Amino acid sequence: MFRSSQHFALPPQTSTADIERDYVNNGFLMVSANGGLNQMRAGICDMVAIASFLNLTLIVPELDKTSFWNDRSQFEDIFDVDHFISSLSDEVRILKALPHKQSGRVEMASLYSMPPVSWSNMTYYYDTVLPRIKKYEVLHFTKTDARLANNGIPVEVQKMRCKANYKALRFTHPIEELGKKIVSILRERGPFLVLHLRYEMDMLAFSGCTEGCNDKEIEELTNMRYAYPWWKEKVINSRRKRKSGKCPLTPEETALALRALDIDPSIQIYIAAGDIYGGERRMESLRLAFPQIIKKETLLEASDLEPFRNHSNQMAALDYIVSLESDIFAPTYGGNMARVVEGHRRYLGFRTTIRLDRMLLVNLIDQYKKGRLSWDDFSQAVKTGHANRMGSPRPRLEIPGKPKEEDYFYNNPQECLPPISDKTKESVIHVATNGTIL
Repeated sequence: MFRSSQHFALPPQTSTADIERDYVNNGFLMVSANGGLNQMRAGICDMVAIASFLNLTLIVPELDKTSFWNDRSQFEDIFDVDHFISSLSDEVRILKALPHKQSGRVEMASLYSMPPVSWSNMTYYYDTVLPRIKKYEVLHFTKTDARLANNGIPVEVQKMRCKANYKALRFTHPIEELGKKIVSILRERGPFLVLHLRYEMDMLAFSGCTEGCNDKEIEELTNMRYAYPWWKEKVINSRRKRKSGKCPLTPEETALALRALDIDPSIQIYIAAGDIYGGERRMESLRLAFPQIIKKETLLEASDLEPFRNHSNQMAALDYIVSLESDIFAPTYGGNMARVVEGHRRYLGFRTTIRLDRMLLVNLIDQYKKGRLSWDDFSQAVKTGHANRMGSPRPRLEIPGKPKEEDYFYNNPQECLPPISDKTKESVIHVATNGTIL
């Protein structure tokens, strides 16, 4: 049963379940999802929630083809579009294309497009967006990233975001099958940790982080940053940024962090990332500490990956599947994949995710390298600092007026998780000999 959008005018304690009515289409919503795979994924889920609670007909989203990754994949190349539509059919009407009547109007007149205001609550969509849709009948959102607030949203809307993310967005059969094949191969060999090692050239150029790079590499990264005009920050103090915890951990720093946490050196480390900048020279320390470094390219035959090559979002989808199923997930940077995967693992039963505290780690690592901390003291400090960063139940951080500093909704979708009791606390780290954190 579709719900009336009029519930937004009701008192906060009133549930939409009290006013279910027959669906009346208020207009058509077209959206262009922007960013990489996981940024688009979260944005699409937000658009589903907005369309559902404004009684809009959602047109299957258009995916970003102009981002840095230049992936030409359509929605149906990555996600099972029929499942997406059918699994949400009792909540929101979704069509693959505009009906002929409306598409003809769009062709005859300019399409009304706008980017929604970032981090908006449902009052904005009801009071500002809905009247425009009723006026123009068809509305096009040019952006979908972070267009819905983390907090202060009706619980029904939050749960709709979860249903879209965890039930409706399923990868295509070929992606699902190959992802399961990777997981099966890894499982046969023993426990595995997925390391989302964000140390690709574009990440370093964009962030301005150059720890461990030589002069030639620093120049190359700087030139790349200046070559992209939409990367607005040009002059960056790498040392200061690293100290503040805003740089992705280097492979060397990552090796020290995982060793300090007593991760079993024999565990499989699956690298969910693109090409590591600096190649084997930069991977040497990590490979020495954890010899079983694996990527999908080393696990599979070239023919298995051939259909997905030159499609970065489809390759990222494979890593997403493996990340969900890993014994441990450890991202080295708090980007979209790190956050969305952590939230999905919470939804699947609070699977272990090590949220590496970069500011703490670089400070401790620098002290250790300077001889101010023994290895035992360094290791204990790392364990103590990460005791509450393992993916166990905890309230989502809320900072009114500062949405960028809050926990991202998809990082911790607490409205869709078992209630947190007063007695619920994160456990101090204990690492078993097989590499699995208990």
